[in-house]
Amino acid sequence: MAKPVLAVILAGGEGERLSILSSVRAKPAVPFGGKYRIIDFALSNCVNSGVDNVVVLTQYNPRSLNDHVGLGRPWDLDRSQGGVRMLQPYVKRGKVAEWYGGTADAVLQNINVVERGGDLVLILAGDHIYKMDYQPFIAAHKRRRADVTIAVRRVPIAEAPRMGILALDEQDRVTEWQEKPKVPKSDLASMGVYVFSKRALIKWLSEDRRDFGADVIPAMLEGGARVYGYRFDGYWQDVGTIQSFWEANMALLDDSPELDLYDKEWLIHTRSEERAPAKIGPTAQVHRSMISHGCVINGTVVNSVLSPGVRVDVGAVVRDSIVMFDSVVRAGAVVDRAILDKEVVVGQGAIVGDGPYDSPPNRQEPSRLNTGITVVGKYSVVPRGAHLGRNVKVGEQVRATDYGSRVIRSGGSVERKARGGDEGEADEAATL
Repeated sequence: MAKPVLAVILAGGEGERLSILSSVRAKPAVPFGGKYRIIDFALSNCVNSGVDNVVVLTQYNPRSLNDHVGLGRPWDLDRSQGGVRMLQPYVKRGKVAEWYGGTADAVLQNINVVERGGDLVLILAGDHIYKMDYQPFIAAHKRRRADVTIAVRRVPIAEAPRMGILALDEQDRVTEWQEKPKVPKSDLASMGVYVFSKRALIKWLSEDRRDFGADVIPAMLEGGARVYGYRFDGYWQDVGTIQSFWEANMALLDDSPELDLYDKEWLIHTRSEERAPAKIGPTAQVHRSMISHGCVINGTVVNSVLSPGVRVDVGAVVRDSIVMFDSVVRAGAVVDRAILDKEVVVGQGAIVGDGPYDSPPNRQEPSRLNTGITVVGKYSVVPRGAHLGRNVKVGEQVRATDYGSRVIRSGGSVERKARGGDEGEADEAATL
């Protein structure tokens, strides 16, 4: 017997605005809040709302996402009936393989899964940070006998041009829709969260309607479909830029954060390795920070979020920063207003983030790295004594020999040079 609600999580996005954080992984797989991944919030919302038939549509660099979700056990979704399934684009007989052309096209290419689901289809973005009970949302959809109900909330008007903006009447029926308008008429925005009646979804999907916001919803409004809004006033954040990603992590450190990760009534579940408890040494100073399990702190950590396994050595300082899994900050090094991806090594006495915050933007990515945040990619090294300015980008797997200078001025970049082999790199990192 089909479950009454099928949740489809769209998790194939490239997330280009997150720079190197999403260059080797899908955006929903980017770590957030120390121990979590972005997709954990959509998955946890499903199980906490009693929705246990979930399909995750992946596409761009899906390996880390597949490894993380696996069979769904951390979310109690490893079931024979329902549970979670990971689906990638596939080749159909007699046709050329195609990437998903948009959010709606991704669902259309998996319409056979939708047809076997329940009467309602919950369409969710896998790259948003929020906690939401979907049951009142679904109940409002049923009560109005809607074809589609769109979750909406008010946003700062400066953010409105990158969203779907709408107007509602007194019964919350959608009367007007603007997709990513240059001049938005209101601050009421779609969250990219929809509940469709299955019959309506199948009717309105077509090969020439590639995206829900740009194509499907406007077509439904023009065709007289019953399109309603559902007002949501809880925490919701699209961490689509380096700045918004950094701000959302820093906001977790407030005394009473809007996003409460300690709420026992609405746990955010994640795949978590067994590690020893965090250890705070005799020379450590820790202020207003989140320190995950497996961390060893002997230096100073201020206003920062540390993922599992991070090490901060004696005399090192980590300030206003996000440090991801198993990174090491050696003795005397300083990391200030920076994001270090997984397994980064910052050498002794190095400085990551030096100079005024309003320094020049990154010359390679001026629209992404322009707020004073320096980003270091996965498995990279910052050499002993190096000085990295603001808005600096260090690519993935960068070694000490890739640096043309030990001083990288604000707005500069360091990329991995072509090399014949990786012999000796482990020895090199060990000397930093």
